[in-house]
Amino acid sequence: MSLRRSLYTAVEAAGVVGRQLFGDATNPVPADWTHVTKVDPEPDKRLPLLFPAYLAATDAVSVGGSRGVTAADTAATFAALDPADTPAILEPSAAEHITPETRSAARLLALPEVLNGSDESLVGTLGEGVAGLHDEIVPGVLRDAVPSWARRLAPARLRRWAASTVGDPLADVLVSWLVTRAVSEAYVVQNPDSAAAREANVAPEDVLSPAAARERALAAEHRLGSEIVYLEYSGTFGDEAATETLAALQEATQWARVWYGGGVRSAAAADAVLSAGADAVVVGDAFHDVADEEAELVARYLADRGVTTPANLSAADAEPATIAAWLDDAVDLAETAAAGYLSTQPTVDDHVGLARRYLTATVATWLWLASDRAAADADDRTDGVQPPWTTGAYDGVFAAGGEAFAETLRTAVATAADHEASSGDETTDESAEPASIARVAADPTERATALAASLGVTAARSPFPAERSDDEAVPPRQ
Repeated sequence: MSLRRSLYTAVEAAGVVGRQLFGDATNPVPADWTHVTKVDPEPDKRLPLLFPAYLAATDAVSVGGSRGVTAADTAATFAALDPADTPAILEPSAAEHITPETRSAARLLALPEVLNGSDESLVGTLGEGVAGLHDEIVPGVLRDAVPSWARRLAPARLRRWAASTVGDPLADVLVSWLVTRAVSEAYVVQNPDSAAAREANVAPEDVLSPAAARERALAAEHRLGSEIVYLEYSGTFGDEAATETLAALQEATQWARVWYGGGVRSAAAADAVLSAGADAVVVGDAFHDVADEEAELVARYLADRGVTTPANLSAADAEPATIAAWLDDAVDLAETAAAGYLSTQPTVDDHVGLARRYLTATVATWLWLASDRAAADADDRTDGVQPPWTTGAYDGVFAAGGEAFAETLRTAVATAADHEASSGDETTDESAEPASIARVAADPTERATALAASLGVTAARSPFPAERSDDEAVPPRQ
């Protein structure tokens, strides 16, 4: 055996021994993460208006969606999430989602591999991603690292020599480094009727028994080196079958984290999977449901108050005590999406009380934004609805008072309104989309527009009856 081979083998052996000796400390995925919120970059998925408050008790945010999500969608989602002080994970569904901007915004880059799907879902998708890094992303980064004046002045022969002698080997090193530093999510997809199963070609006969799932988990940990083994039921709660499989996965893994995702919308569901052996519960749809619910609640509140346009709003309409009393009288708070999502967070004790507080602040913020924008459009700032941080609406909602975030919302709404007014009926040129990735991440106007669009606070989702489209009916009062 050559000296170089001996040294390489020794380094590999040291890594294996180090993993066994130091255990959790060598896995970059924190062991104390017990709750992860999955945010889908699809344009029709909204964020709750006060999303930093909702995300305060989650341990991490995973940004990833279906393969129909574009690179610009992913960049815009990271830009929109910027005000939230929560670690982010980038889980790309295509290689072009990995950019210098999204990579720097994410604490972890997670590459999915499906253990019970087709070869394509285990190797082909990973190969596509590595090829994208090798052929496009890393060469682009290297090109950008060379000043434009140097590229212009260097003779063509020198550029070709540098590319082949220095650039290609350096690109190989950078690709290997990026792939090595990424964490591997080894998925066991158990809902064959889900979109995730269709993407991974998981058929009903591919659903694993607990014993078979244990075998795949052993392979993931000891051969693939997967940092996460992810039991995925994708929108459906797995019940007893899931808890049995989780127990098997936990027994098989010593180093990898075991995560569960699918249909978790209550404290009981979250407790069941955590007790069964999951290190963390991943919640996605329940979070987006909060945003869908908010617009409906505001519309119902305005209807009950007899307010039809922003010009009709008064300071009394936005009083926290008035809003809270209406919620107590008109809404079953325990059944709200807000309470459901908050109940999945292990560190939240009184999820119904916290939902009441958050929804009160949300309605107050909606009304203030609408009143403020109406006054700005009329060029007549009046003493109407007061900022929510001055009325007590943010007490117990934001640790720092919430004024800075509310002002961010105000800027986002104003920027989006100006953008809508100036863009008219122009259509987006899809061929120019890749260039928008850096622009969204760096340009304040684009970031503000991305935030407003992600929140749905522009005219397209107005809670006022006079401004709402015909297909947005006010839900009946329960």
